[in-house]
Amino acid sequence: MQSMKKLLLTSVVAVMVSATALAGCSSDKGTKSAGQASGTPPASSAGAPASQAAAGDKFELGSEPLEFTFYGNYDWYTMPNWGDDLATKWIKENKKINVIPVQSGGDAKTKYNTMIASNDLPDVMWMERGPDVEKLRQADMLVPFDDYLDKYPNLKTWLGDAGINMLRSEDGKLYQFPNWYTNQPNGNAGYVINKKIYEELGSPKLETTDDLYNYLKLVKAKYPKVVPFESGLAKDGAALDVLYSAFGEDHFPTFVANRAVPKDGKLTSIFTDPVFRESMQFANKLYREKLMTQDALTQTRDQYKEKVLNGQIAVFADSSPTEFGDIGNVTLKAKDPKAGYFMIWPIHKEGLDKNKIFPGSYNQLGWNVSVITKAAKDPEKIFAFLDWFTGPEGQRTIFWGPPGLYQDGGEGGPDGFAKFTDKYVTDHEGRDKLMNITNSFQWNGNTVYIDKSKAAFEASLPEDSKNWATKWQSEITWKTQANSTQYINLSPAPDSEEGIIWTQLDEMFKEVRAKALMAKSEADVLSIFDKAESDAQAMGYEKVLSFMTTKWQDNVKKMNGK
Repeated sequence: MQSMKKLLLTSVVAVMVSATALAGCSSDKGTKSAGQASGTPPASSAGAPASQAAAGDKFELGSEPLEFTFYGNYDWYTMPNWGDDLATKWIKENKKINVIPVQSGGDAKTKYNTMIASNDLPDVMWMERGPDVEKLRQADMLVPFDDYLDKYPNLKTWLGDAGINMLRSEDGKLYQFPNWYTNQPNGNAGYVINKKIYEELGSPKLETTDDLYNYLKLVKAKYPKVVPFESGLAKDGAALDVLYSAFGEDHFPTFVANRAVPKDGKLTSIFTDPVFRESMQFANKLYREKLMTQDALTQTRDQYKEKVLNGQIAVFADSSPTEFGDIGNVTLKAKDPKAGYFMIWPIHKEGLDKNKIFPGSYNQLGWNVSVITKAAKDPEKIFAFLDWFTGPEGQRTIFWGPPGLYQDGGEGGPDGFAKFTDKYVTDHEGRDKLMNITNSFQWNGNTVYIDKSKAAFEASLPEDSKNWATKWQSEITWKTQANSTQYINLSPAPDSEEGIIWTQLDEMFKEVRAKALMAKSEADVLSIFDKAESDAQAMGYEKVLSFMTTKWQDNVKKMNGK
């Protein structure tokens, strides 16, 4: 589900992925019930050294310095220097926290495997839920969190029993600290429109896939130097996943990411899914007719961003388009008040119910997770920091900077939703610049706290003062993201029989989708998928689908309290 989560995605500002984004996001992309924990100190077998807080003691951030190493397990992620921006500088000075980055060097898979093989792990690893986490757990390299949950209760308070239990490993313990968990819809996936081009073309109806196709042809005819439909990083899904949702009611991009589509209580092949096949025929038509980005499979994130910021696109879709849409809107308006971007209700195939079209999704566990390894000298203290980070003060600081700048504590007390300063409204440029920097440090996002803080405040502002991303999130994207919690954590362990097959299938899927996008005709798209289905079944696809179906049904039982 990497493209959806990458999200970059948070639900409040357009962030990362996703991409996811992200985006939504959230997306999908988690109840506020009491949590479950023993409240006893961590055992030495969990990596707790003699220097760790004694039994019954609670570590107070700021009482003494805490330093730890942090690694983001993504090719695209490069952690900025901790303390260089106003938010992390305040945390470093006031909470005595210093975080030392360990970079992936653009090759996370190799870095991850090398660290495990050499048993040279960072203190904290930020990564996808699922097989990679389980690989570390099975190698006895992770610290369980159960004994910390009562002492440091923010995660327990905001995530609750249901979410915590969904995150537990097979041994019943909790090793994962979630990012952007939620109990309400969130996410950013959808379609962004270049306002000036749209109005110059007469503001035509943009509701169905036919409307979109006809509009893109108009753009190509009148604006030869503009990309009609910007695909984003199509190799990771991006616009292709969003278009998938347009051809089927209640068909989420999650199904594409899982390479498995639910039907009659079972998970079935993505290659035989009529919605996937038709969506890729449509994408292929856009590509062949040069209505879509011609370097969709090879362009970089920076190249994509540059086109958006320069207004060189007419329409773009992504898992978290609000990130670049927000920045691009400000950039274009600074040059021309009539320019900018806006979002539309998700495109749908003629005849489908537009209210059952979901270009993105969210799940209650959010995007990814942080794990603490047994390399950490002070795992409890690190958990205390992560728990503070996901709480009200931590979230306010990493999102809107230190107290007194754009936020000044909580409404009605330190645990209240954010109280914003006048500068939050008057200094859009400075605020957004800071938020774009601190996005790279949002490892433990608390979606409900952030969303409710912003939504309540933004609702009180005049239209021209509202944050662009928040406006479209509240009006469109949060209403059009589906809850896909039941479809998470389905992937098999990488060293299992099913996991080996899954890895081969995953690689094949990426190649097959790329071939389908660039196929010579829509008929060729179907032929490519027919062959892919045959090849996948020969690999053992059905065995993987059976495994994932069992995991899916287990999720459903957990969510129903069984």
